[in-house]
Order: sequence, then structure tokens, then C-alpha cells
Amino acid sequence: MACSQFRRIAGRTVTVFAAVAGLVLAGAVPAGAAVDGTVRTAGDPLNVRRAPTTSATIVGTVNNGTQVTIDCQTHGTRVSGELGTTTLWDYVPSLDGYVSDAYMYTGSDGQVAPSCGVGTGSAQCSTGGCAGEGLFRSEDATFVVWDRSPDGKSAVVQYWLAGGVGPLVVRHSGGSGSSTEQAIDLQPDDWVYYKVCVRDYSAGTGFESCSNGITDYAA
Repeated sequence: MACSQFRRIAGRTVTVFAAVAGLVLAGAVPAGAAVDGTVRTAGDPLNVRRAPTTSATIVGTVNNGTQVTIDCQTHGTRVSGELGTTTLWDYVPSLDGYVSDAYMYTGSDGQVAPSCGVGTGSAQCSTGGCAGEGLFRSEDATFVVWDRSPDGKSAVVQYWLAGGVGPLVVRHSGGSGSSTEQAIDLQPDDWVYYKVCVRDYSAGTGFESCSNGITDYAA
């Protein structure tokens, strides 16, 4: 998984609006620096996942005792680990994914890095079986969409742009972990708001298992 560098713009708060009934979206560009952490397990390697949930695809592992740089943090699945129980997850660019903060020693039980979701190229996956996963790659304003299950449903990213444009979609139905990429028309610092869902287009059903939304920016 290719992820962009975290883009920090100090002191700036952006409120975005989409022309969807009742939908008002607010995203803040956080300030702050990345922090260091040390992986703490009982000895086994720690799974690294594409999104901050235990149902997301494992994209690699990291050994106990490894020192890493945490780019940003977000909340996801509650995990009990060597350092307690938490919903906090850490995005580590060098690992191309997220690890639970329950296994990461940072010197604090709380959030110590900026919030993910603005300029991070954050991944997000659907609820349930998490058959759809999506990533916004800030560096080239491109969505990557994975379909993890040959269940007849497509993995879909729904996204909205400034000026009330949307929802637009990027979808993939290859199943078994295959993916597709699609660049979108964004200028540097333009925002995009997106959710990851699944949908059975052959049955004509609506969007299902949609994730929470993320606001991100083109680098």
C-alpha cells in the first residue's frame, strides 16, 4: 500500500459542505509533529493492518522492540494488548499501515500524535466483514479500492468534492484482494470527503456497510 507523507498546516481549520440532505462535513488540518514509539508484545511479531480495525487486511508485521515513527493516530477497533486496552491506532508510514496503540509504547496512554485523516492518505474499510477497503493517496490525488471477497458485491468509494459535487464513486469487483486505482481532479490543498462501502449492483441494492467518513487533501 502506497501512502503519502503527512501534510501539516498549522492553525488552519476548514469546514466543508456537501450538497447532500442534512450533510455538513467539518475537517481540521491538525498541527503537530510525528512521534516515536516502541513496539511492545509478548514476543511475537505485531500485525500491521491497512485500516484501524482488526478485520482489515494484514499488510505486514513488525517485531517486538522495533522503534518506529508514528505519523498520526485515530480511533478504531478496541484492542487489549501488552500496554492495556484502547481504541487508539497508530499510522506508521514505514510499515505502510496501522498498529494498535495497545502494543505501542509512547510514554503516554493518550493521543500523542496528530489525528489521521487529513493529508495522510488514510485507509478506511467497511464494517462487518470489511470486504471493501479504500485509500486516498494524497500525493497524486488517487483512490485505491480493494475488493476482498468474491461475494458478488463491489467495493465502492463514495466521495464528495468542494462545491457540493457528489457523491461520485470509484468501484472494484475483482474479489480476492485485487484492487483498482483512479485519479480524481483535485488541485493541491483541495479537499475530498469519502466513505468506503459495498454494493450489489446486479441486484440493484443500495450502499451497504459504509465506513465513517474521512476528509483528506491533495498534496
